[in-house]
Amino acid sequence: MTSKTISQGILRAVGVLVGIVLLLYFLYTIQSVLAYLAIAAVVALIGSPLVRFFRRLKLPNILAVIITMLLMVGILAGIIALFIPLLSEQGKNLSLLDIDELQVSLNTLYHQITNHLGLSSHIVEDVFEDPGFERNILQGLDIGFIPNFLNSFLNVLSSASIGLFSVLFISFFFLKDSKLFEHGLLIFVPVDKKKGTTNSIGKINGLLSRYFVGLLLQIFILFVIYTIVLLIVGIENAVVIAFLCALFNIIPYIGPIIGGVIMLTLTMTSNLGSNFSEVILPKTGYVFLGLLFGQLVDNFFSQPFIFSNSVKSHPLEIFLVIIIAGLLFGVVGMIVAVPGYTAIKVILKEFLSDNPIVKSLTHNL
Repeated sequence: MTSKTISQGILRAVGVLVGIVLLLYFLYTIQSVLAYLAIAAVVALIGSPLVRFFRRLKLPNILAVIITMLLMVGILAGIIALFIPLLSEQGKNLSLLDIDELQVSLNTLYHQITNHLGLSSHIVEDVFEDPGFERNILQGLDIGFIPNFLNSFLNVLSSASIGLFSVLFISFFFLKDSKLFEHGLLIFVPVDKKKGTTNSIGKINGLLSRYFVGLLLQIFILFVIYTIVLLIVGIENAVVIAFLCALFNIIPYIGPIIGGVIMLTLTMTSNLGSNFSEVILPKTGYVFLGLLFGQLVDNFFSQPFIFSNSVKSHPLEIFLVIIIAGLLFGVVGMIVAVPGYTAIKVILKEFLSDNPIVKSLTHNL
């Protein structure tokens, strides 16, 4: 081996490394566009059954897509409209907030809890009776955060508007030209691999479409259960709270805990000032029982139904994949773990079907 050959090999290796670095930097720069494409792909997977349904009614493809998009935008607008009364009410409450009354209410709630549990309350009494308590709070307030907060809010609103328009625009064409994403991907695939890639994309689309529709059904079932429980108990804004807590179920394992804590907290705060033993504690207990019932239905009916009929994976297999993805990529990894794992299984079966490990993992696909 001559020095010229070695130098050429080193130059090629350096060139490859530089190319990889530039590619990663480019992907990092356009990460928002990639996020729009990913979200639009999910929207298209969810909307594709509706498009097929309308086309079976002899509607033209473009009209079926437009009706589907209008339905999805209407659902999104309805969800946003649900939160407007709650935000308006909370804003009104904040504008009319009486600090002295709030202090008395919190002190009363604390006394009720400590008396119910048989604990001593002298520590909090000393804190509230300290003459420097109010002064320390006022000194800690920085009024300068208000304009910064407003600027940040406007920036977030502007970015969200651009993102929403981009997702809707891309989703429309993904639904209208169902092969658009596939044709774009096949450009980078060698000729001898195009057939296998096409088969993989078709299977992935079918499995993930059923998965996301099943996920929506799972959230809807929890939403109905939580709404009924909160309405029976008599909690204000029951529909909004139920939807918010059900939506957290998108995050596997951690989401239900977060949603449950939010529901129990809002149940207690909505009855602030009432008797702890006779009102707050019983209502919180009833809501907790409803929350427990909803999770039992979700874990023993909804999730097995989704996993067995959509992604074709064993619950233990899914559990391990979600935990590993969560350790590697955090909450985002837990959310995308199941769709990503399903896509990987389909690709492995298509191109490595003779491998014994792949056979055992993909025998039911």
